Amino acid sequence: MPIRFDGKVAIVTGAGGGLGRAHALHLAGLGAKVVVNDLGGALDGSGGSSQAADTVVAEIKAAGGEAIANGASVSDDAGVAHLVKQTMDAFGRIDVLIANAGILRDKSFGKMEIKDFEAVVNVHLMGTVKPAKAVWDIMKMQSYGRIVVTTSSTGLYGNFGQTNYGAAKMSLVGFMNSLKLEGAKDNIKVNAICPVAATRMTEHLMPPNVLEMLKPEYVSPAMAYLASEEAPTGMILTAAAGAFAAAQMVETDGINLGHGATADDIAAHFSQITDWSSAKHYGQGGEQNMKFFARVQDKPLLE
Repeated sequence: MPIRFDGKVAIVTGAGGGLGRAHALHLAGLGAKVVVNDLGGALDGSGGSSQAADTVVAEIKAAGGEAIANGASVSDDAGVAHLVKQTMDAFGRIDVLIANAGILRDKSFGKMEIKDFEAVVNVHLMGTVKPAKAVWDIMKMQSYGRIVVTTSSTGLYGNFGQTNYGAAKMSLVGFMNSLKLEGAKDNIKVNAICPVAATRMTEHLMPPNVLEMLKPEYVSPAMAYLASEEAPTGMILTAAAGAFAAAQMVETDGINLGHGATADDIAAHFSQITDWSSAKHYGQGGEQNMKFFARVQDKPLLE
């Protein structure tokens, strides 16, 4: 059966332009009723207007879809509460949350003001946590929910001048890793998309021919899969220009040096400690603990 969202209701945050707009249009095209949330602010988060969200709603309706606009800030408690109330009043359920809203305030760490660090973390992290919290009990009552958070290669691997953005984006992976466990019994699946796309966040970083290849709509099918009934849970799906891959945190098996190990001993055995040939991905923190319990049963190398 093809993936469809008929009868499903999806909230897409930051959906007034770029990736969010593409996601909203894509979900609507697959039959979802879409709530287009966008504060309408500048790239750094300043200002605000509902015009961007209204324009996307008009596009969806013109194509025969069903949508409403919401101009709340996802980092504002009252705004998030209104977003959820408006959705429930209009459609009576919430099946999908695509947490896409974000801002940038790039600067090298030495020159960055703490307020710019806090602002980026607040929008990306708390702007995901607050809507997720607001829809959580609804999804539990339905015994159905799909939450897709938006991470970034900056979070996974780093990027100069983006310590605030990288910290925020990696924190969402940690959020997903625990939330997937809590949602499992209620059929709530939580995943992360890691997109590379031409948006106003990247338009000044790449030449026009590359931007043309990286249209946001080429990423949206990955979002739709992660938000579908068939979705996995706890996955990081990376996407760009019609190419797709998966990312995950892995850990080496390690070695047992014994209780008397010193920093010098670690340095001497570092190549063994960092032997990636047998590295594994763990589904939860307890699995790592079990690995260490197994290692301490090994005969210490220094005895």
